[in-house]
Amino acid sequence: MWIVDGTAQSFDVLANAWKETVRDAVADITANREAAKVNVRRAINRRTDNETERKRLYTALKRDTWVRDPYLSRLMRRHWRRGRNRTTNQIVVRADHYKTFTLAEGGNLWLAVPGLERRELVRIPLNTTVAPTGTLRLILRSNRVEVHYQVDAEAMKSSNRPVGDRTVGVDKGYTEVLTDSDGEHHGPELGDLLTAESDHRKTNNARRAKLRSVAEKAEQRGDLAKAQRIRGNNLGTRKRERRSNAWQCRVRDITFQAVHKVADKAAVIVAEDLTKTFAGRKKLGKNTNRRLAAWTKGVTAEALQAVSDRRGSAVRLVNAAYTSQVVPFTNILGVRKGDRLHCTECRAVWQADHAAAINIQERDGDPDISLHTKHTLVKQILQDRTDRHRTRLPVQGSSTSLCACGERNIRMLDSER
Repeated sequence: MWIVDGTAQSFDVLANAWKETVRDAVADITANREAAKVNVRRAINRRTDNETERKRLYTALKRDTWVRDPYLSRLMRRHWRRGRNRTTNQIVVRADHYKTFTLAEGGNLWLAVPGLERRELVRIPLNTTVAPTGTLRLILRSNRVEVHYQVDAEAMKSSNRPVGDRTVGVDKGYTEVLTDSDGEHHGPELGDLLTAESDHRKTNNARRAKLRSVAEKAEQRGDLAKAQRIRGNNLGTRKRERRSNAWQCRVRDITFQAVHKVADKAAVIVAEDLTKTFAGRKKLGKNTNRRLAAWTKGVTAEALQAVSDRRGSAVRLVNAAYTSQVVPFTNILGVRKGDRLHCTECRAVWQADHAAAINIQERDGDPDISLHTKHTLVKQILQDRTDRHRTRLPVQGSSTSLCACGERNIRMLDSER
């Protein structure tokens, strides 16, 4: 739906409804383009180290004059995937085109929005006593209506739950949501939840594949009634979507609770960039890859941003390359074995996620490793630091003491006891 020649067109819905739809579509196009620019900026940063050239490209991208530059045009065509939007399950309602009411004192609210007929309202029961405000987005999923609206972050900041006063590094995990630089694991039940759901889907999808094969063979034999019964009674999606929605709500609940616990102690949360894709999956087994595909990095990133906005803390993103392979407090590469990191100098053993959280916190002030530094360059920097560290070690056989890693590890173990 689009007005090409500037003249009004006739639609089968009310004017306000299609105007809001067009406005929403334009906003989606703008947001999609801005998201593509983020990837283009990263590509520019990887391509050139010349500050003048980098600034020129950034300026052209910001002012939307990138169409005149062949290099930027190629990047935008690659990252800005334009196409047709096939979303058919949602509408946008303006703030002055709906009203809320209750049927009984103290009861839940009802929402009344305009229907397709003039002066006819559609009444929707809500499961809350808090009235929505501003522009609404109504999404229909599994015969349920979701009401989405924007909330002012400043107004949502909780004065009853203040943040801490420290800077804490956090590392995402699979068995838990986050591990902080104090060694505390937050959301340890996440791993079991992801594994159980992933294994259930594997078994269920295998059974559905068999039933689908039976239906296809019945169609080939001409038994259309049997194929229709199988598809109608055994291959539906209602129960699967209901279970998936419940599982997603559980994952979000665990994730947000974990982030809130980190914010209880931290005014500044240092975390890795969770928008990066997971590397090295080809080396893992099929089951591990399947479970990592359900890894909720996006939910964790959303929770970090939302909780920090509400409670007034700050989130700083750093480059997380090799953070789980560097011995804390030394900047030297250790030996990773499973979930253990071994220091080759003093033989101290670290829990890998705990070590990664400490390194993420320390990397916030690293002058050599920025957020967009290539992982190959990060490895070279760490290898150079390891070589310089080893040249300063005493000759083998002489009296030696523990390195900084071992001394701090012992103090941490003593404090835990």
